Amino acid sequence: MNRFGPPRSIRVLHARLTGIISMALVAGLFLAASAVGAAADPDRWRAEGWKTDFSKSGIDYSSVMSGGPPRDGIPPIDDPSFLPVSEASGLDAKEPVMSVAIDGQARAYPLRIMIWHEIVNDMLAGQPISVTYCPLCNAAIVFERTVEGTMTSFGTTGKLRNSDLIMYDRETESWWQQFTGEAIAGARTGTMLKVIPSRLESWQSFRERFPDGQVLVPGNPGLRDYGRNPYAGYDSSAVPFLYRGPMPDGISPLSYVVVVRDASEPLAVSLDRLRREEKMEIDGVEIEWVPGVRSVLDTSSIEEGREIGSVNVTRNGAPLVHELTFAFVVGAFLPEISILK
Repeated sequence: MNRFGPPRSIRVLHARLTGIISMALVAGLFLAASAVGAAADPDRWRAEGWKTDFSKSGIDYSSVMSGGPPRDGIPPIDDPSFLPVSEASGLDAKEPVMSVAIDGQARAYPLRIMIWHEIVNDMLAGQPISVTYCPLCNAAIVFERTVEGTMTSFGTTGKLRNSDLIMYDRETESWWQQFTGEAIAGARTGTMLKVIPSRLESWQSFRERFPDGQVLVPGNPGLRDYGRNPYAGYDSSAVPFLYRGPMPDGISPLSYVVVVRDASEPLAVSLDRLRREEKMEIDGVEIEWVPGVRSVLDTSSIEEGREIGSVNVTRNGAPLVHELTFAFVVGAFLPEISILK
């Protein structure tokens, strides 16, 4: 049984019929960016019903923009459903999934689902985790969702900063920057979430590595058009959506870049360079390019996206926290890092 959406033939036909429309919609989003990105205004946010203590903040509120949807308009998944790898069907072998392994238990979170929900509040091996994905930054990051000794859960604010998802916790309604894992407004301002190692890999790779693993499936396959990329053509665009910060030098803003913050000195390497060299070792950190992984942000049909590959980052064989993001994200959040091109 295919739990990931309509049969492939129908999905492909639908994707081809809607591809041009999707591209037009993305272009329209860029043209309307200034209109959507309304000025930051805590009083307006309070009128929206937020109970956040906006008197406490670690950022300039003028950097916050509305992404369009309201609070939880991009609905997080709070009661995730899974199937054993052996029972799952409907995923292309090269489709990207986020994979997490804790104490011998492993789960895959397909980006075809994450792109529509952005947050999954889950429990794995008895550990509360939030699996997060910001498509505008291609930032796939897993956090421990115990904050100051209390288990919490996260939702989507509908706001962006540097094109990155701003999350909120449901206990204090503090706002959190997804890429940094830091609370940027509210009672928990300055608190950092613990990041759990994860990786982006192909569905086939995950099946081979974890034959006894599980895969996230839609609780309601008809809720969203799973298998379609609503941001068709985004990672080939000239500029990021709703981004007003500095652009990187010598590299396209939407070029893929590997970021390793869990190193003696944080580092960033362009995926193009890594693909050329196949493997690099920098200060004891081994970064390996892995072929056979599609872009989720390319064509309207995810299973037809171009192959960009992915990465494996380790130190002495142990996985390291890393992100495969865009060049502009490095400049926005880690301006002290020079990208190795």
